[in-house]
Amino acid sequence: MGDQPEEQQLNLVGEETIEAPILDEDVQPGLFPDDSIPDDLVGYRVPTACQIAGITYRQLDYWARTNLVVPSIRGAAGSGSQRLYSFKDILVLKIVKRLLDTGISLQNIRVAVDHLRRRGVGDLARITLFSDGTTVYECTSPEEVVDLLQGGQGVFGIAVSGAMRELTGKIAGFPAERASGGDAAERPEDELASRRKNRGDRKTG
Repeated sequence: MGDQPEEQQLNLVGEETIEAPILDEDVQPGLFPDDSIPDDLVGYRVPTACQIAGITYRQLDYWARTNLVVPSIRGAAGSGSQRLYSFKDILVLKIVKRLLDTGISLQNIRVAVDHLRRRGVGDLARITLFSDGTTVYECTSPEEVVDLLQGGQGVFGIAVSGAMRELTGKIAGFPAERASGGDAAERPEDELASRRKNRGDRKTG
């Protein structure tokens, strides 16, 4: 039992899964531009995260409130605070958006996100996600991709390394700030909290 290779499973609806052995090799050099990936203490405000990920305030707000994707650099802590999303947070936001666009349910996406959240940025770079419209499968090697496609299960695929390259090229043009603050505070309140408050004033219960 101790000699058996560890296996990774990602099954979102309790149907058949693709079992993907975890690879020990380093990420192939040049697979993604890690030199341009911001460090873990750099974050992006809500409007920037929405614009880069291609989502709306309403989507980001709902996903944050339901703990689907929460800001890992800094959450909102009342008036005067600003939510800050990390590079990895925004990458996951982009993946969620793409999965939603293919018709995957939010419930199934939540399981995939929980799985991705446990990975480091380098680990994410070697993952390809495939979906047949219902189940999401994870592949970490070309052989697994071939097996999946031959089995007819992969209709839509997301190469996470490609999404990372796209994101690093785009994110460089947007303002970022450190978790310790500094040059923030153009807005007196967190954007999403303010929008919810305004909606609540017009609604009872």
